Amino acid sequence: MALVVGASNYLVAIPINDWLVWGALTYPLAFLVNDLVNRFYGAATARRVVYVGFAVGVALSLSVDTIDQRIALASGTAFLLAQLLDVAIFDRLRVGKWWIAPSVSSGISSVVDTVLFFGIAFAGTGLPWQQWATGDLGVKWAVAALSLVVYRLMSTRFAGALGADQTVKA
Repeated sequence: MALVVGASNYLVAIPINDWLVWGALTYPLAFLVNDLVNRFYGAATARRVVYVGFAVGVALSLSVDTIDQRIALASGTAFLLAQLLDVAIFDRLRVGKWWIAPSVSSGISSVVDTVLFFGIAFAGTGLPWQQWATGDLGVKWAVAALSLVVYRLMSTRFAGALGADQTVKA
């Protein structure tokens, strides 16, 4: 989790085009990690992973000279709030069909994460952050949709081996 956040904080300052930055391609994996931990070990463990990911991710971001402190602050704030929201939504929906909890929690949390991150990191800078935020959110939703395949494979294949507290419903 911390590696995803650290890499994304570095890559968010490197545009791909007018609509995307490289960090948009790496960061959505944090939602997949969070949902899998929540499925296998429950909300309390998922929250601990979020707190550790937050602390290590911010420390990594602040220790790299090329990452602006405003980006590190924006990332930490957005990450913490969006991931904790993801945990809460996923936990409420965990007993439904297997795809509902990860889809809804990642979809809503991605909006919160995007608005907070880009608003804090780039508002008032003159950079095209609204375009970046739009592209970023689109990528987050696309990666979340693609991640459902990974989520399903991992949650059904490893649920018993990992001692999951809640197995996936078909």
